[in-house]
Amino acid sequence: MDRAQKEKVVEELGQIFESSGVVVVAHYAGLTVAEMQGLRARMREAEGSVRVAKNTLAKIALDGTPAASIASLLTGMTVLAYSEDPVAAAKVADQFAKDNDKFVILGGAMGGTALDPAGVSAVAKMPSREELISSIASCIGAPAANIAGAVGAPASNIAGILSTIEERAEAA
Repeated sequence: MDRAQKEKVVEELGQIFESSGVVVVAHYAGLTVAEMQGLRARMREAEGSVRVAKNTLAKIALDGTPAASIASLLTGMTVLAYSEDPVAAAKVADQFAKDNDKFVILGGAMGGTALDPAGVSAVAKMPSREELISSIASCIGAPAANIAGAVGAPASNIAGILSTIEERAEAA
């Protein structure tokens, strides 16, 4: 890899560290190609990505970014899992680590906050952006549904009373 290619990789990694909601660092020694492809596929489904890069280039890219505190995690065979959603990459990485003993989470960063393995696991347990949006939408929609029910209730009560009166009139 020549100098220009290295500079391009450092720039790409810098963008990842700047724009990602969460970055998870893990060891992947011993994973087969198929297992790694499975991780990449899971991450794509969650709108995240997986990147293997030289640790020295990643450390250079980390310099001056909010995630700079994770530089000490970049030793050995490391892989970066990241996503814009602050929870997605952590969820996928945490589940993959539970399914595969060879994938060991070292830690990560959520913005400027460094995460240890327990922190990554805690982030993975949080609701995703979509889950939060749907719960907020249901909270916003519930009062409107209650108002519609309250407005419609008197009309249905009157209709019930009129039908009861009509039935009594027919019976008499």
